[in-house]
Amino acid sequence: MMLVDFFKAALLGIVEGLTEFIPVSSTAHLLLTSQLVDFTTIKNNLFEIVIQLGAILAICVIYRGKIFDLLIHFKEKSQQKFILNLALAFLPAALIGVAFHGLIKAFLFNNLTIALALILGGIVMILVERRPRSSTVEELKNITPLTAFYVGLFQCLAMIPGVSRSGATIIGGLLLGLNRKIAAEFSFFLAIPTIAAASIYDLYKSSIDLTNTDLEIIFVGLLASFLSALFVVKWFINFVSKNNFVPFGFYRIVVGILVLIFLV
Repeated sequence: MMLVDFFKAALLGIVEGLTEFIPVSSTAHLLLTSQLVDFTTIKNNLFEIVIQLGAILAICVIYRGKIFDLLIHFKEKSQQKFILNLALAFLPAALIGVAFHGLIKAFLFNNLTIALALILGGIVMILVERRPRSSTVEELKNITPLTAFYVGLFQCLAMIPGVSRSGATIIGGLLLGLNRKIAAEFSFFLAIPTIAAASIYDLYKSSIDLTNTDLEIIFVGLLASFLSALFVVKWFINFVSKNNFVPFGFYRIVVGILVLIFLV
């Protein structure tokens, strides 16, 4: 039975890494996949939340040059501005997450919410992409603190399973004048404090109930998530530089409808 649990953990880790940074909602895919493979070893969705740290580690590896540059040249104004922007974008989700953590997990982590969020998010994504617009921000350093804070407000929508954190922040960035590549990269950097904080907070809240076997299973999921995310991030950055998100929008609608059919 334990080997089966490790296999399921690895599968879920791969799903997490493949979906975390594309606008299809990794949380929705993880929760649905957990039900399909009957993964009930670790309760209260803790596993699905914590293994996101593997995807975050992949971001840290891919953007290690930028991260080291931030640490080494911390006193430079441009670097301080970027850190300030990340802090302002992180703040709304941090405050709402701490205040409503219990309510969100109790009332929103269900298949109906996921299905509706996938469908509505897909429709919004398609409508935004069909709308003509021009980008005014072509580099990360040109993002203003106010724009960063607004991106953080968009990120709060992702507390609803099925919305997609990357989808909310990237689409929000596009509406705020960021070009595709910059919107995606800022979303990736914002994921580091956001997901790390959410995962560590959830792990802390549930640590008393975890066994050594649970920790081993979580580690397998983390590793699989890290390895699969390494491939996806580079591909996605290249994709968004040349394409729009309409295919993801239709994909979300189809998956959402299938979930509704399953519920019925």
